[in-house]
This record gives sequence, structure tokens and C-alpha cells, in this order.
Amino acid sequence: MLRNTDLLFVSHGGGPRPLFNDPDHQQLIDALQQYARDFERPDAILVLSAHWETEGLRVTASPSPELYFDYYNFPEEAYQIEYPCPGAPELAEKIKAKLDAQGFPTELEHKRGLDHGVFVPVKLLYPDADIPVLQLSMHASLDAQQHLAIGEALRSLDAERLLIIGSGFTFHNMRAFYAPATQEVNQANAGFEDWLEATLSGPAKEYTEIRASLVNWEQAPYARFCQPREDHLIPLHICAGIAGRSADSYSRIEVFHKQCSNFYWRL
Repeated sequence: MLRNTDLLFVSHGGGPRPLFNDPDHQQLIDALQQYARDFERPDAILVLSAHWETEGLRVTASPSPELYFDYYNFPEEAYQIEYPCPGAPELAEKIKAKLDAQGFPTELEHKRGLDHGVFVPVKLLYPDADIPVLQLSMHASLDAQQHLAIGEALRSLDAERLLIIGSGFTFHNMRAFYAPATQEVNQANAGFEDWLEATLSGPAKEYTEIRASLVNWEQAPYARFCQPREDHLIPLHICAGIAGRSADSYSRIEVFHKQCSNFYWRL
């Protein structure tokens, strides 16, 4: 079972902008830096990023993972970012074995680098790059129930002193992000964030109730407006499956003047 583990879902911002002190990301930067002060230093970091989808699950197993700049049309310095962290091949083997045994065939990935859904939040948390980092892909189906089950499988991973990060975005309508704010957009944004807060935080709920709500997330207010494609929401499903209960804390931040949510559990 996971022990002494911090589990965090974070809305990770737009591309590399948080690493360049973009004012539209200041609340995100402040939140991540506060988490770093609050958390016990982990022995390794596992990231579930919205930016890696595979037909079967894959987990990074390189002892020295490179970075994968999976964004476009940024200044040259955005492609010069460095984060020379070590990998965690032994932990990758344990994750593969656990997921294989639970019916989720998983392969070790030795070539693909860590995408910006990984290196942006991790660099803000631990800029010294001295903690091993690895990444688990999402299944290309983006099926809510399947990803809850993946999280449930990881719950019994025999590991200690991990930081597990679900890296996505609870509001990911890119057209609305860059359009002028309107009352309709703000209402939709707040309605979906309110639903997430009620589903995952507040008074303790049975996990079966949380699970049922997340399986049927498309029935939430303004769900498909806020998540036209659910790739940035699904890491939250994995986190909820790992936790198996309500979040210990919840915060709402603004990114590009849109409300986005972070959730935290201590396991």
C-alpha cells in the first residue's frame, strides 16, 4: 500500500508560461511553491500528465529522462528549459508489475521525454532537479471508469514517500480561455468548478458516491463546455481512484482569468 504519500491534482497552466513568471499564472506559481513548502520531501515523483495518451499504458523507465517540448510557437527560450532530474527505473518496474497484475497491460518507455505537463509543475515544486521523476501515460480511450480503476490498482502499490501529481486542467476550453470574458462563460466555468468541489471535497462521502459522480461527469453542469475533450480532466480520475475518498483540501485558482481547481490528499 502507498504510505507517506502526497497526492496532488493541479491545473498546470498554459504551456511553459508558468516557468517564465507569466502574470496570468501567478496564482498557480504561488500555489505550487506553497505545496513545496508544505510537503515532506518525497523520494520520487510520479506524474500522470494530460499530455501523454497511449493505446496501452506506458511508464517512463529511463534512468535519465530528457524533456519533450510538446508545444509550439513559443520564444526560443521555451525550448532551452533544462530539468536534469534522475529517473526511477525500479519504481517503473513496480508500477508495471502492479498494473499488469490488475489487468492493465503496461510497457516500459525508455525513449520518450517528460512532457510539459510533467516538467512545468515539477520544476516549480523542486527546481533543483534532484528528485527522481517518472511519468505514467493515460489510456487513449480516455474512459472515465477505466481511469478510476487504474487509480484503484495503483492504490495498492507497495511504495513509500512518493509525490503523485495528476497534471491537467479543470477548465480546458481553449477558445474560451483566450476570448473576452462574458457572463455566460463565467457562469459555465463556475458551475463546473462548483460541481467538482462538491463531488471531491467537503463533508466525507463514500467512495462509491464519488466514483459514480466521476464516471458520469458529463452530466455535471456545463461539463462539455468546460471540457470539450476530457484529456485534461482524466488525470483527476486517476487521482481520485488512488485516494479512494474525499480530498483533504481543495483550492481554486485563476489562470487566464478562468477558475481552475487543485485537489490534495495525504495517504
